[in-house]
Amino acid sequence: MTDLQVSAVPATSRATEDRTPEGLLARMTLEEKLAQIVGFWEKEDGEAVAPLQGEFEAARGYDDVTKHGLGHLTRVYGTRPVEADAQARRLWAQQRRLVTGTRLGIPAIVHEECLTGLSAWKAATFPTPLAWGASFDPELVEEMAALIGGSMRDLGIHQGLSPVLDVVRDPRWGRVDECIGEDPYLVGTLGTSYVRGLQSTGVLATLKHFVGYSASQSGRNFAPVHAGPREVADVLLPPFEMAVLDGGVRSVMHSYAEIDGVPVASDPRLLTDKLRGEWGFDGTVVADYFGVAFLHLLHHVAGDLGEAAGLALNAGVDIELPTGDAYLDPLAAAVRSGAVDEALVDRAVLRVLRQKDEVGLLTATFEDEPPSGVDLDSPEHRRVAARLAEESLVLLGNDGTLPLAQPRRVAVIGPNADRPHALFGCYSFLNHVLAQHPDAEVALEIPTVREALVEELTGAEVVAARGCAVDDDDTSGFDEAVATASSADVAVLVMGDHAGLFGRGTVGEGCDRDDLDLPGVQRALVEAVLATGTPVVLVLLTGRPYVLDWALERCAAVVQAFFPGEEGGRAIAGVLSGRVNPSGRLPVSLPRSSGAQPFSYLHPALGGDGDVTNLSTVPVRPFGFGLSYTTFAHSDLVVDAEARTDGAVTARVRVTNTGERGGADVVQLYAHDVLASVTRPVAQLVGYRRVELAAGESAEVELVVPTARVAFTDRSGRRVVEPGELELWVGPSCSDKETTARTTLTGDVHVVTTADPRWTSAAVV
Repeated sequence: MTDLQVSAVPATSRATEDRTPEGLLARMTLEEKLAQIVGFWEKEDGEAVAPLQGEFEAARGYDDVTKHGLGHLTRVYGTRPVEADAQARRLWAQQRRLVTGTRLGIPAIVHEECLTGLSAWKAATFPTPLAWGASFDPELVEEMAALIGGSMRDLGIHQGLSPVLDVVRDPRWGRVDECIGEDPYLVGTLGTSYVRGLQSTGVLATLKHFVGYSASQSGRNFAPVHAGPREVADVLLPPFEMAVLDGGVRSVMHSYAEIDGVPVASDPRLLTDKLRGEWGFDGTVVADYFGVAFLHLLHHVAGDLGEAAGLALNAGVDIELPTGDAYLDPLAAAVRSGAVDEALVDRAVLRVLRQKDEVGLLTATFEDEPPSGVDLDSPEHRRVAARLAEESLVLLGNDGTLPLAQPRRVAVIGPNADRPHALFGCYSFLNHVLAQHPDAEVALEIPTVREALVEELTGAEVVAARGCAVDDDDTSGFDEAVATASSADVAVLVMGDHAGLFGRGTVGEGCDRDDLDLPGVQRALVEAVLATGTPVVLVLLTGRPYVLDWALERCAAVVQAFFPGEEGGRAIAGVLSGRVNPSGRLPVSLPRSSGAQPFSYLHPALGGDGDVTNLSTVPVRPFGFGLSYTTFAHSDLVVDAEARTDGAVTARVRVTNTGERGGADVVQLYAHDVLASVTRPVAQLVGYRRVELAAGESAEVELVVPTARVAFTDRSGRRVVEPGELELWVGPSCSDKETTARTTLTGDVHVVTTADPRWTSAAVV
């Protein structure tokens, strides 16, 4: 495509006109208002990176769509592989066209995906959010997000569509790889840290997907959500509340979900009453792609696109993304017919203009030169990507085979052993966009696990065999794999997922699973290699937890990697060699079976095992579990004997590295409300802290837990803290009570408000 020709029409003199949001709104025609609340997405035939994208092929070009202005430019850098310098020149021309070629001269907000880094060609790709969860390291997540935001800011991008704050409720759901974990406090702290990091650079973060999306029926994408109001309030909403109140997030994206029959995109109780009225959010609510039109096309609660637009505007959806399928012509007709009040349009437009004012667009001219030479994968990007990958690897089992003790011959086997794509999640540029451009160069340095092991194990011969694909029934490669393993001292089997979109992967958006066995014939390959007698180290590159009881019983060691990003291969090699001491902890329970789903460690007493059922639900590895090459002991937990229901509980615990090498522990503090007016979880994470300790070293960790951390929705629908006894413990997982204590909450029932603190402070003292 050629660069846009900038219109010669002069912009209105800015020296005398009112460029405030209110002043601009007062001068707008209806068409100019509607232009400000939609996006424009320049797509080409065959590109499909959003659900049902083929249903919305735009017949109108850029000049036509933008003749009255434009709210958002959609994925300028992230739709196809384009050189950043060339695309920046094109973007500046598009923005100048809006400044000089429209009556009011208002540039557009540019938004991009940025879940695992800026989703653009040649940009750094960090570990996926499940890996953030496994790291239990909010400071590092904030540092990563600041690097991502810096790249975006330098390229003229104003808004990022991240983070995802959906709490994992069913591992069969394909979008688990975009989520942080199954605990709302872990999700809230890490997600809020991402928001702080991104917004520290001036780039607006966008919370996804508000709310309920992850609780879909049977783990199916877009399926109805049957969560009750208590589950919504106590499990699904808290991470969003933290990101709004503690992170100051500037944008929220509605969920595609319907909750108890009401699509979120048309629910003012959530998008206006809760978000704005109760929490005081004053940013913009953006539609998930095509989500407004889906009220008509999929949910069937609107008779046409104009009615869908009215429902969404009334609910509080300010901006239709990625294009203006409902908010342009259909909404204009609905306003003119009187079916939709223009005041709703004005409300949305004013919010958009205020946000444009925040990022400096109302006075921007784009007469400066566009950026060039921006380093999107700098040494600093690499450093943080490597550290986060290393911290996120979870050692699930080890009979002493790891770390590898100078093997002479190592067999590296499996479909993910020598495949760069296996290190990345669904919303990485590699799997999300480049998969549709097979002739395009990857253009990133991505050492695979095999390549990294060759580099790491300099004294060993590394031999390789693929064995099988990720997800088919072809076993023709088994014989070569078995022969390769038979001749080796140890076999490293690298198995797992391929992230993709809408059925093109084993995990990712629209890639749900009926079962939780390893895809294809991967288990059969592992068992064939196990039969050789060669010790097997199983490395899993996945976007969800799988059923692994059989592997944990028979493999010498099992390492779980949740799509660890561009430096993930080196991180895995470092753990196998012992250069890296694993410190990741499970952010999701490792399931016992597919039939035991959905499962969460946040279950009441009758949600676990007992004499009333013949089936076990206990996971093979619990939330918070992770081994190390050293050992840690937790002791001497001391808590306040009493605390007021509107106060805080101070807990102190000693952690000691009882092994022979340094390492990092994650101190995890859990609580259980012994007696309450409604059933409460048997365990609930209320605080955590990563601690680095040398061999033999001890430290005391103090955690100050606001009582609101144990709040719940009572029978009348209020969020409360009740007086009574709390059991607290610290241990290596949610189910291991290594050191325990009790406290009593005193005083009246405390009704929680937004003034209550939500964040547990945790420090080494």
